[in-house]
Amino acid sequence: MVWGSRALLRKYGNFIDDLRIYVKGGTGGMGHPRLGGEGGRGGDVWLVAKEKTTLKRIKGRFPQKRFVAGAGANSSVSALKGEKGTDCEVDVPLGISVTSCDGKQIGELNKAGERILVARGGIGGCLVTNFLPLKGQIQIVHLDLKLIADVGLVGFPNAGKSSLLSRVSHAKPQIADYPFTTLKPELGKIMYPDYKQVSVADLPGLIEGAHANKGMGHKFLKHVERTKQLLFVVDISGFRLSSKTRFRTAFETVLLLTQELELYKEDLRTKPALLAVNKMDLPNAQDSLNELMKQLQNPQDSLHLVEKELIPQSTIDFKDIIPVSAHTGEGIEELKTCIRKSLDEEAEKENEEYQKEKLHILQTSEV
Repeated sequence: MVWGSRALLRKYGNFIDDLRIYVKGGTGGMGHPRLGGEGGRGGDVWLVAKEKTTLKRIKGRFPQKRFVAGAGANSSVSALKGEKGTDCEVDVPLGISVTSCDGKQIGELNKAGERILVARGGIGGCLVTNFLPLKGQIQIVHLDLKLIADVGLVGFPNAGKSSLLSRVSHAKPQIADYPFTTLKPELGKIMYPDYKQVSVADLPGLIEGAHANKGMGHKFLKHVERTKQLLFVVDISGFRLSSKTRFRTAFETVLLLTQELELYKEDLRTKPALLAVNKMDLPNAQDSLNELMKQLQNPQDSLHLVEKELIPQSTIDFKDIIPVSAHTGEGIEELKTCIRKSLDEEAEKENEEYQKEKLHILQTSEV
């Protein structure tokens, strides 16, 4: 298949972003009292990060969601020390946060090959246990997928995120005039002519108060945490959720989105961010864009026009601001180019920092 000059985006179906599983370490083996033999320790249950694995696939392959390690071997005349039980390894996706049923953080798996012990096997029968084996650890663990995409689309309902996804792809996400058309994240990949792939997540729309878990607040914001960069999408004509809520201008919308992110987790506002100003096909859109650009270039000059409670601690410095129209296709190619450029720049920065750190370690080890 030959790719044209236009980047294509392939949409993937709805996915599972959290899963609870039952894990049980293996029971230890019986000891041998007469000969003083020790039974083998029970096997352990490990979670192992593996690429191309999904929570949906785990649930499909193991509908009972039960993972039990092997029992330790009994002590015998021919083998006084029983062998350890077989470990159970569960392949999980990268970007998993693992917590116990009481909410305690067990760990995270972000790179392929990383492992977390979630259920230890019981010790085999020995003198201390009167040669009786102990059962393995049992617990319910919660797998929470946070690392879902290179780019996360952030915006209030009806900002046109689903339409934007539809425009840059051959996908057909649900689109309508009512606000909440995206109730679950939609994943896709922009494929560039040089075969570079950039994953994009169309996330459910925020509402004011999301940081306090209003609406789908925390479920939405946990995904934002682990995208490499953000793409804010705002309606140039402003936004109003319903007749009972206040109208917000495009500038106020940007401030509100920034505030929701920083109130949930302050370091979210330091993520690299782009701004797509959508619906540029509407009447007077260009005049509204000119006004918005002035406000964003010198936000302090316009903050006196905004309610005090809407003002974030600091504003986001967007790497690029791209006017687009999901309806006509205006600005879509430029948007794709900016996304790629921004990700490449950040990857280069990370590589430079890694090389500097490596050199520093090398220099200090030689002293």
